[in-house]
Amino acid sequence: MNASAGDLLGLPPEDRTSSPYTGYTRAHWEAAADGLLDAAWKWATPGGARLDLPGPPSHSGVRSDGLEGYARTFLAAGFRVAGAGGKDPNGLLERYADGLDAGTRTPGRDDTESWPLILDHHVQGQPMVESASVALGLRLTRPWLWDRLASDVQDRVERWLRGALRHVPAGNNWYLFPYTVAGFLESVGRGDAETARARERASELLEHWYRGDGWYADGDGRAFDHYNGWALHLYPLLDAHLAGDEKESAHHGARLREHLESFSLMFGGDGAPLHFGRSLTYRFAASAGVGLGAVTGHTPLAPGVSRRVVSGSLRYFLERGAVGNDGLLNLGWHGPHAATLQSYSGPASPYWASKAFVALLAPAEHPLWASPEEAAPSEGPDRVLSVPAAGFLVQSTGADGVVRLHNHGSDHVRPDEGESAADEDPHYARLAYSTVTGPTSAENTADNHLSVTVGGARSARRRIRPLGSGHGDGWGWAASWHLPVFPAGPSTVPGLRVESVTVARGRHELRVHRVLGAPDGARAELTGWATDPGGPVRSLLRGLHGWEAPEEVRAPRGTAFARWATVPRLGAEVTGTAVLVALASLTADPEAALSAGASDEVVDGVEVAGDTVTVRWAEDGARTRIAFGRGTRPVPVTATVPVTVTVDHGVTADHGVTVDHG
Repeated sequence: MNASAGDLLGLPPEDRTSSPYTGYTRAHWEAAADGLLDAAWKWATPGGARLDLPGPPSHSGVRSDGLEGYARTFLAAGFRVAGAGGKDPNGLLERYADGLDAGTRTPGRDDTESWPLILDHHVQGQPMVESASVALGLRLTRPWLWDRLASDVQDRVERWLRGALRHVPAGNNWYLFPYTVAGFLESVGRGDAETARARERASELLEHWYRGDGWYADGDGRAFDHYNGWALHLYPLLDAHLAGDEKESAHHGARLREHLESFSLMFGGDGAPLHFGRSLTYRFAASAGVGLGAVTGHTPLAPGVSRRVVSGSLRYFLERGAVGNDGLLNLGWHGPHAATLQSYSGPASPYWASKAFVALLAPAEHPLWASPEEAAPSEGPDRVLSVPAAGFLVQSTGADGVVRLHNHGSDHVRPDEGESAADEDPHYARLAYSTVTGPTSAENTADNHLSVTVGGARSARRRIRPLGSGHGDGWGWAASWHLPVFPAGPSTVPGLRVESVTVARGRHELRVHRVLGAPDGARAELTGWATDPGGPVRSLLRGLHGWEAPEEVRAPRGTAFARWATVPRLGAEVTGTAVLVALASLTADPEAALSAGASDEVVDGVEVAGDTVTVRWAEDGARTRIAFGRGTRPVPVTATVPVTVTVDHGVTADHGVTVDHG
């Protein structure tokens, strides 16, 4: 453990008896909450309405950022005090009560204390986000805070909160903010037709966004990321749990349980969540769904496994620089890292990590804390798991605890949005992500990317069309296609498209791509994992068919894991249709061989006949057959061993791949 982080937050000594994996107990969680809150409150305004933390402002401005500091820390305080049955040794609730009074006296005024008004998301939307944290904090602490407020303060707080019900949220998880505000108002006897409609509308959209396998899209498109756990599952299930609504708890709980079947595998053996998607500066908020599952009982995980995952995530960040010398959570991943951020990130944004403290709602005698820690899902045997609803293939290796996510379905492109290379997002556009590597910045060569260069312009991957996924015992596959889009000249080339298939076995990834409609003079390039060349994490990328000799490309801006990185790259001249086959690998296992000839030790033979690729694996002689089709209907395939994956050429994504695994 980083001693400075432990000292700054006042963490107690490790307990390796009950917590053999992390050393963390419930007392560590309480101390972490107390330490983070104490550091943040040093930056409060005189009336306590805003916590103006130091740092560059978000695009919403410093007044909104100050409200964010109040609201997001209030969420941590709410979990802390409610989990302790109202005990508040640090006098937190008195401070938040004063802030409520000061912030709502003259909302909208440009002064030191007044909170900004809640308006439409495209006008002044950030206060709507924060209203949910204020409402949830009030609901969690009602007997000790809300019920003791003067009636005029209660009325003013309600008037400000109702701005969330009367204005337009962004078209994604934002609809759960008025839902949460309305839930609080109804819980204190202030519900009406307006609160009922806000909750009804959010519920309607939530059903529309549910895609199966426990996964929601964050809006009408195909954005699948950490917002599932820290928003789309958290708000409705926690609302039902606090209300004692068994019917709604069962409905939302069943979905969280299914979500955790796959999501719980997405934490590395070192505790790290996947570095994938937006708002990664929320860090250990990624474990909020795991903690909520344990608190409510809606989880497939044993209590000791849940505890190992949530405590592992908290410890991972605390010992890697997430807390600065001032005791504040900084903007970044390990430490400060600008490329991880979005324009809406301000100095207090990292405090959405407060959502992880939902675990404190489980009292000390709860099995979450009373049971000894058990190994996380990624610490067992090697696993490969497909998540068809999201287009994910999750691959973990027990020897090093590394988890990889092969992305064939999440793109963060709205249905009404065109595909512009200028809007390429490194946190969604890449073929793969992991718990030990991050994407390279937009200014450097893209890692884990298949690009086509035409007329000197290199293509980007934006909208991802899933073609299917599946898994068997020790292996799995996922496939997708995309239209290469270009930053210069015409945005697309007529007839040009790329089909991509990933097959995972052990720590190895078979990457097969078919480029169609490539014009004369085009060049395809495939990159692998970006790693620190002197670090313990090592990357391999070798061509098996169609590629030229590999090269190493520099990424001087590095990643969230490495100050300076290199990226392996393959190239090939392509015209018309080209089938390209490569082997990739990522490992932190010091015993794993990644020599120049390692591909020969893994793959015993490759045969490409037209649009069909057959690979024979050296370890056991198993064969993987990938057949790219040409019709608009899938070709049913029965597979035992060898494994057969058939990728259809049609554009109907729902019918792109059929695999019948016998």
